[in-house]
Amino acid sequence: MGAMFRSEEMALCQLFIQPEAAYSSVSTLGEMGIAQFRDMNPRVNPFMRKFVSEVRRCDELERKLRFIEEELKKDDVKVPEPVQQPNAPNPREIIDLEAHLEKTETEMLELSQNGVNLRSNFKELKEMTYVLEKAQTFMDEGCDLFTAATPFVFQQEESDSNRALIGADERGRLGFIAGVIPREKVNGFERMLWRVSRGNVFLRQAEIDQPLEDPATGQQIRKNAFVAFFQGEQLKSRLKKICTGYHASLYTCPSSLSEREAVIKELRVRVEDLNVVLSQTMDHRQRVLAAVAKQVRTWAVMVRKMKAIYHTLNMFNMDVTNKCLIGECWVPRSELNRVRGALEAGGKSVGSTIDSFVNILITNDTPPTFIRTNKFTQGFQTLIDSYAVGAYREVNPAAFTVITFPFLFSVMFGDLGHGIIVALFGAYMCFFEKSLTGKKWGEIWDIFFGGRYIILLMGIFSIYSGILYNDIFSLSFNIFGSGWHTQYNMSTLDNNPKLTLSAAEDGVYSGPYFMGLDPAWQTAENKIIFLNSFKMKFSVIVAIIHMTFGICLSVCNFVHMKNKMNILLDFLPQVMFLMFFFGYLGFLIILKFFLYESNLQRDPAETAVSSRCAPSVLISFINMVLLSENPEVVGCSSPYLFAGQHGLQTAFVLIALLCIPVLLLAKPLYIYMKRRKPALRATKSNGHATQAGPRASSGDAEALQPQPQQSQGGGGHGHEEDEPFSEIMVHQAIHTVEYVLSTVSHTASYLRLWALSLAHAQLSDVLWTMIFRRVIKIATSMSTQPDSNTLTLGNLYGGIAVYIVFTVWVFFTVAVLVLMEGLSAFLHTLRLHWVEFMSKFYMGTGYAFEPFSFKRITVDNAE
Repeated sequence: MGAMFRSEEMALCQLFIQPEAAYSSVSTLGEMGIAQFRDMNPRVNPFMRKFVSEVRRCDELERKLRFIEEELKKDDVKVPEPVQQPNAPNPREIIDLEAHLEKTETEMLELSQNGVNLRSNFKELKEMTYVLEKAQTFMDEGCDLFTAATPFVFQQEESDSNRALIGADERGRLGFIAGVIPREKVNGFERMLWRVSRGNVFLRQAEIDQPLEDPATGQQIRKNAFVAFFQGEQLKSRLKKICTGYHASLYTCPSSLSEREAVIKELRVRVEDLNVVLSQTMDHRQRVLAAVAKQVRTWAVMVRKMKAIYHTLNMFNMDVTNKCLIGECWVPRSELNRVRGALEAGGKSVGSTIDSFVNILITNDTPPTFIRTNKFTQGFQTLIDSYAVGAYREVNPAAFTVITFPFLFSVMFGDLGHGIIVALFGAYMCFFEKSLTGKKWGEIWDIFFGGRYIILLMGIFSIYSGILYNDIFSLSFNIFGSGWHTQYNMSTLDNNPKLTLSAAEDGVYSGPYFMGLDPAWQTAENKIIFLNSFKMKFSVIVAIIHMTFGICLSVCNFVHMKNKMNILLDFLPQVMFLMFFFGYLGFLIILKFFLYESNLQRDPAETAVSSRCAPSVLISFINMVLLSENPEVVGCSSPYLFAGQHGLQTAFVLIALLCIPVLLLAKPLYIYMKRRKPALRATKSNGHATQAGPRASSGDAEALQPQPQQSQGGGGHGHEEDEPFSEIMVHQAIHTVEYVLSTVSHTASYLRLWALSLAHAQLSDVLWTMIFRRVIKIATSMSTQPDSNTLTLGNLYGGIAVYIVFTVWVFFTVAVLVLMEGLSAFLHTLRLHWVEFMSKFYMGTGYAFEPFSFKRITVDNAE
């Protein structure tokens, strides 16, 4: 709790490091993660810094690693995580790493290019085989079409550009070209041929059954084989241009059947041989990728660490002799010895003859806020930092949020059954956190897992509140025996659906329930009225305690920041205003309980009669604010809880109202008088020096001048000494109005505890009554034995209904009451802490301590 109560003391260190030891020293500091470096060259272009060439080398290595990872991903090769995080490479290891990555990249490029070439050849052979197989059918159709015209004989002409076969008769009046074209371009291809040739081209095409693989991307593509018959050299040239434009591949096709069969047989042999070569090539590629996959993550971590080191070294500055690197960093004072040890270890690792050292600087700059956390407190600290990072060395609300947050949540979510569900979910994440760490199940899961201890405590506190409310899934349990007992006989009970239990009768009320609410209230018709009054008063008491505690914590800040006068001028009026108004309201609630409710145990009859004369706390508080008296009640001796209540209330109101001008004027006037004292003393001193004549020297006159006040850094309060008096008055007026209004609004805001608690209980009751009981009654009416118990095995309809309705009830319980209501209660609890509690003492004007840490760097890049 000591480390959580206030942020750690920080020191601004100046590091003097020898150039040869700079890399290893910064690497050691990065492994420790205890120093936040400041940029010593804020106006220097990033491309003009000393280690920019080393950063570019790291960028090149990262580019090579990205290429290797893409190749691994392309082949679905699993990349294992390194068992242990490697250290940053030393200069010799950097050279070896560069050579190894260069060799790996070259080998991967060769394998990729060879694979593309082989797959391209394989695709061409397959396409040519399909074209030759379809060509005979196409040519038979062409022969049948042109037989009536002129007999023709095909001859082969090979083009230099696309290896197309041009068939023509001896007179050169008819030819053909064959190839394949992407299936999605066939329709456009046909239309273009028709328009260009004006219908003088006869095109035949057929789909290739098996999809082909793109050599470059590996995607499946579908194509059609075609043969186009034409006449004339000019039309042939146009056809080839159209095929080029539509990315059609043209292949050589012999004119005779025997030649085509021979070519097909040869192509099949070549395809089989190429399949063997492709298989061997892929096996070799898989072996190479498997070997690289074992080290690629290790290489990536080493390169990231190396790049981070050089980025940090670019923040350093060279001294005038260029023989020493000078850097500045914020370090926790408790870690100064470790920093010195890191510099010493860095110098020894490279054999430096000159030691590096640390110099502590005295500065007025505001240090960063650093609060040590563990896996338990990290979630609560994250809630606070989400609102604002605390100012340096101010009180940290997270230390108290560990208890107050789950407690206020449980007040709104108080149900034993729902609390068990939440606690079990939190316990599961806590007990199996090692195996669940690093699971990539989505952003929502990361949020739940990060707050697993918050969820566990919320569930445990909800169980406790559920026991106090005596509420489990809208039902009650009678463990210790109810204090209410009925005196009616069975006939009266059977003939009257509603009966009244009066505590004035003997034997009806024997005393309060041992722990929590009496289970008899579960069946009472005025249950809502009772719970409404109980939870509303309880919310007011919690509000007063919580806000008073927040105001009291401001005293810790005033004492630590050496602003003790604020205790008298700021804290005291605030706490008096709160106590004399709402603190008194809480006192009336508790006093009324002890004066009337507690007497039921001693004399129930007398208390039942006198309870009619109990004044309303709400009416009493309203009359207190209006400075009016409570109205008389017929048959009652006094409209007040105690003698002298009206006078005491009037005094409290007047004192509370007087606190407002004190809060508004006291602090500005104190600052004004504090500023005038040095000026008056200086004026008197100057007057005495003038009367002394020439005996006062110029040096004595300078000594008599008022010295400027040093502003207090780090606390956020020292700026008041330098502000004009008018601004101080404006700020204090805003602060006063805000506090007075917020005291009322914040107290009313805590009534959300009452509202959400009541709503949660009623939703649970409605879900049980409307779904479970009503459907079971319907199933009972459908049963062949309406009078039988629905849970018996003999009642078929009742048994089926119970299973179905229970499933529906569980679904809505978890989805609505646990998840949705739990989220609502969580958000309202967060608001009560951020606004109503923390605004009383928490400034939140700091900035987080972000040390140079390899752990943070590797985690951020992994995400």
